[in-house]
Amino acid sequence: MQIRNALLNGPLGFGAAPLGNMFRNIPDEEAVATVEAAWKQGIRYFDTAPFYGSGLSELRLGKILAKHNRNEYVLSSKVGRLILDEVVAGKRDFGEKTGLFEFGRPNRIVYDYSSDGTMRSIEASLDRLGVDRLDFVWVHDVSRDFHGDEWLGYFETARKGAFRALSRLRDQGVIKGWGLGVNSVEPCELTLDMTEAHPDGFLLAGRYTLLDHERALQRLMPDAAAKKVDIVIGGPYSSGILAGGTHFEYQKATPEIVARVDRIKTLATRYEIPLKAAGLQFSLAHPASAAVIPGASRPERIAEDHAALAAVIPADFWHELREHRLVAPNAPLPIDGNESVERSLLTVVSGDRTSQIVN
Repeated sequence: MQIRNALLNGPLGFGAAPLGNMFRNIPDEEAVATVEAAWKQGIRYFDTAPFYGSGLSELRLGKILAKHNRNEYVLSSKVGRLILDEVVAGKRDFGEKTGLFEFGRPNRIVYDYSSDGTMRSIEASLDRLGVDRLDFVWVHDVSRDFHGDEWLGYFETARKGAFRALSRLRDQGVIKGWGLGVNSVEPCELTLDMTEAHPDGFLLAGRYTLLDHERALQRLMPDAAAKKVDIVIGGPYSSGILAGGTHFEYQKATPEIVARVDRIKTLATRYEIPLKAAGLQFSLAHPASAAVIPGASRPERIAEDHAALAAVIPADFWHELREHRLVAPNAPLPIDGNESVERSLLTVVSGDRTSQIVN
């Protein structure tokens, strides 16, 4: 099933990685308030993963979603890692992302992209979340940033294991669809080229943002659109730098990145629009984009995201962005009249009140 056809209330979702204590130790009450704020704002798509804090994100998210009817929201999680009961002292090696969840639970994490590992991972996620089913399942981080030069070996294991297991679950109606959840373009392109695997979508984190989209535009985005394989955009703020933070790609932003953000910010300020609005609406402007799931760990961020997606951005802003080469010349923009503009009649929910806002 295409993801866009499964969404219940528009393209804005909730990325639950921060609930796993990403970068900082988040108090339980703050995590609870953030998820509750997302629900009150009308968000009905939630994405999480075992990796996020060694299961902490799933545990926290599940406690809040337990208050709601399971049919009222769309839920996705990921496979490829198993969370063990064994506790590890000190930092764990997560490739380029080592230290990302150092404040999460200290449980040992092992990679397992096999069919059996996939089934065990799903069962464990259902248990932590306290639900009876997942809607979409992503094969997580089968890519170079976590596995280095050995990533193709892990991909082959996933092809023979996780891909086939998830295809069976989809064909049996247990899940609505599957794909990859990665931070790089290459694994998605490889999967799209396969004849025996037919993913329903990809969760692509950080690779289709205002700051980083050229590589995805070369082949992945147009091929995905042509094959009707939906893209869920994760990390639309490029790890926070487009939302007022200092991180880019989970690391402190370089002076070059800061300078580029300052140029975009200057333009946004002149047109009196939030930088977040430009970021979210750019990511959704490609016809392949079905949803965007910014992460949040504070309740006020949810309202900001909601307002950003509903903001009316003058056409001249987008024209100048392109003229100043702050986006790739072939990057679709909301002014270009593509499919995403046609579906930019966004449902904005505040409590029980629903209004339609046209961008």
